[in-house]
This record gives sequence, structure tokens and C-alpha cells, in this order.
Amino acid sequence: MEARLNLFGSPVAAKFGKHIVAAGKVLAESTLPASTQELVKLRASQINGCGFCTDMHTKDAAHAGETSTRLNLVAAWREATVFTDAERAALELTEQGTRIADAAGGVTDEAWANAAKHYDEEQLAALVCVISLINAFNRGNVMVQQPAGDYQPGQFA
Repeated sequence: MEARLNLFGSPVAAKFGKHIVAAGKVLAESTLPASTQELVKLRASQINGCGFCTDMHTKDAAHAGETSTRLNLVAAWREATVFTDAERAALELTEQGTRIADAAGGVTDEAWANAAKHYDEEQLAALVCVISLINAFNRGNVMVQQPAGDYQPGQFA
């Protein structure tokens, strides 16, 4: 399988990609836990059907020490007992923020308030930004049908 468009070979896409990758580096330096960021990226990628990002963030999280049990249960986090209350709040915000078009009101006040109980203002800002950023990556990869399965942790570092 080949992508419809080589995002790495296109001058416009490559230049754009450098900017959004730089945005991701800002988030990596935030106080929002890296493990939470990977869970958020994985869940949004699952919802959006982005095989490339699902592959990448599963492998990056495992490489960073995340357990296979938790990774396997991200899609069913509501029924899983392996996530903290803070992670559950982040995953709920991720789902609602990713499914904005599906929900008449967007992110509910309850989901926001729950996240705000667990994260300070800077962490909430990072959470909003990581959800927004992964959705941008997902949409680009899904549109071009970027193949999944060959990613190696740290490949784009």
C-alpha cells in the first residue's frame, strides 16, 4: 500500500509538517504527563481511524514503558480499571474534543470541569493543544491513506 501523496516529498507539506512537529515539541516540554499525552494521542487516532498514528503512538508509549494492558484497553477506557481518574478525565475530553462534529454542543461543561479538577491551567492548555494537534495529524494521514505498521519508536526524533 502506498500513500496517495508523499507528504515528506512535497515542499509545502514538508514545511507545514516542520511547524506542527515543532508545536508537538512545545507540548513535550509541558507539565502534562507524557504518558497522558500518549494515551490522548492514541485514543484520538483510534476514533479518527488513523492507522499510522495509532501504530506510532502505541509503539512510542510502549517504548516509554507503558504496559500492553493499558494500551490494549484505551479504546474501552470507561470499563477499564487501569486508568487514573485524571487519565479518564483526559480521555473523556479527548473523545468529546475529537467528536465535535458529532456532538451538538461540542465539549460539555461536565467534561471540562472534570478535567479541570485534575489539571492546572497550563496542563489544561497543553491538553487542549495535544488533542488539537493529534487531530490535525490524523486528518492529514487519513486523507492521504498513510500506510501503517512500519513505524519505529523515535523515527522522527
